[in-house]
Amino acid sequence: MSQSLFSQKDSIAPSKVKDTAAFRMKKVKKAKEKDSIEITIRDYKIVSYSRDSTYLDTTLSIQKEYKYNYLRRDDFELMPFSNVGQPYNHLGLNLERNTLYPSIGSKARHFNYMEVEDISYYNVATPMTDLFFKTTFEQGQLLDAMLTFNTSRRFNLSLAYKGFRSLGKYQWSQVKSGNFKSTANYVTENGRYRLRAHWTSQEIEGEENGGISNKELQFESEDPEFKDRSRIDVFFTDAQNILLGKRYFLEHQYRLIKKETDSLNSTSNYLGFGHTFTYESKSYKFQQDTENEFFGAALVSPIGDRANLKTMYNEINAEFSNRTLGVLKASVNLYNYNYFFNSTITTDEGFIPNRLKGEEVAIGAKYKKQIGGFMLQGGVAFNITGELTGNIIDASASFQINEKNKISASIHSSSRLPNFNFLLYQSDYENYNWYNVQNFEKERLSSLQFNLESQVWGDLSAKYTTTDNYTYFASLANDEQADANLENAYIKPFQEGNSINYLKVKYFKEFKFGSWALSNTLMYQNVTQDNEVLNLPTFTTRNTLYFTKHVFKKAMFLQTGVTFKYFSSYNMDAYNPLLAEFYTQNREKLGGFPLLDFFINAKVKTARIYLKAEHFNSSFTGNSFYAAPDYPYRDFVIRFGLVWNFFS
Repeated sequence: MSQSLFSQKDSIAPSKVKDTAAFRMKKVKKAKEKDSIEITIRDYKIVSYSRDSTYLDTTLSIQKEYKYNYLRRDDFELMPFSNVGQPYNHLGLNLERNTLYPSIGSKARHFNYMEVEDISYYNVATPMTDLFFKTTFEQGQLLDAMLTFNTSRRFNLSLAYKGFRSLGKYQWSQVKSGNFKSTANYVTENGRYRLRAHWTSQEIEGEENGGISNKELQFESEDPEFKDRSRIDVFFTDAQNILLGKRYFLEHQYRLIKKETDSLNSTSNYLGFGHTFTYESKSYKFQQDTENEFFGAALVSPIGDRANLKTMYNEINAEFSNRTLGVLKASVNLYNYNYFFNSTITTDEGFIPNRLKGEEVAIGAKYKKQIGGFMLQGGVAFNITGELTGNIIDASASFQINEKNKISASIHSSSRLPNFNFLLYQSDYENYNWYNVQNFEKERLSSLQFNLESQVWGDLSAKYTTTDNYTYFASLANDEQADANLENAYIKPFQEGNSINYLKVKYFKEFKFGSWALSNTLMYQNVTQDNEVLNLPTFTTRNTLYFTKHVFKKAMFLQTGVTFKYFSSYNMDAYNPLLAEFYTQNREKLGGFPLLDFFINAKVKTARIYLKAEHFNSSFTGNSFYAAPDYPYRDFVIRFGLVWNFFS
């Protein structure tokens, strides 16, 4: 696992929304003084992995509406399946790698998996609780609770658990998960030594039915007999996949030379030496009670596939910060990996080992400098020994034109082998056994991106990406005449020998008319390729017309409106439940249907209450809405929940 080679300066980013007036002011007596300190919402800080800090935001905005979902982030570029917690198909992609090394794979089960970069740390004045609740689909709920507190101003702890279960509307589609995390961050009184650490334990389990098996007669025909989706036939009712993971993370630094006035903030001049350690064990399992021709012939039955990955990452770094020269960090890291199965296999294609094991040594450097309104950043990492990776190069520059306008540009270049499940995989199903270490080349990727962030003109981003040796899954039976039911019996990993060029342009702008507002997000994508292996919709749009107003003598803030989402039809990727991966298919175009949601949200003090009628147009626009071939999107449903922050 790759870690950041550069720790950004601890800084507080300006809050985009201010909620100080709505936050109940507190007073804390000083031990030796008669006066008091007023604590506001700005004293509750959230620090990201890259050390960017933001204030806790208890306001109710349209962005909060977009993020009120299972992932707790804006899912504009994703298409969810019918049940909460199931995979998401991609409407847009970011092909850049933020890690030096391959992952275990099974990416469709990783949407809710917390990686190192997803963990936040806290610096709070008093204990604070964040409570997220939302209803699901039949016999289950979603609860995400976090408590953070400090024993002193310099030592903060947090505990969080995200628990979830949803039966789903279709047969054998139950999903459940448990994500536990605990964090700690500490700074000594003199500011020389600082530490942060976390521990996570995660389990994500889903039943897999292979999709609906008779969609023309039982779904698309709109036969009233099948309005109860549990009566629709599915391919199988005895399979499930499970993703398990545990991780220990420690990052600490000691500064030999320093000059500062505030021990909680990074200094302008210092020399520090640091160490980062990560150990993670992860496994992906697919289980099925009896073999099924859906995946082809089986070697044994019942099916019990399991891929394991254990990694350990150690980094030693030195960081020099100077007000004139900027911040420079150099590092060397050692990465140990062990990706393995329980036995070896000999097939008609040859011998398939059960293990990929080795060590990788890499060196890297990063630089950061603020020059007036310009911010310059860059980083490089090169592999010295090992076969998994080659390099990563990043560089960016941004300029703050004024308070309302900012422009930036960035470049990225990387080279590494694809994820482990492309290189080696073993299964009790005969066709799902391969060994491609000698056959596959390193994926090479280069990208150029421009951004405009403007409160006047809106936010615009344009990215152009070129990739070579793009690796993907597809079926040997993947053509228009092939029986769709046979596709999963012939899934294999492939590499595209020709270059793929990918352009993505995304624009956001909100128009306000008194209490009314119109929020617009548009995305255009164009892929130039010799073979259709990377398929994405050309146009995607999301438009929200909503009304906001304070009611009940300003005791409540009300937000209500309608969201329209649409993406053009395209060869949408199909889903393979054995691998928990999407694969390329070119036999069936899906999409081109509208999604309409009606919502009523309210804010009372620090509680935000959400009520939404999802996909309320499903009954009058026809049953043509799919999240992937054979996997329908959800029908009309009403769901509700809340997000509530408590302060002690």
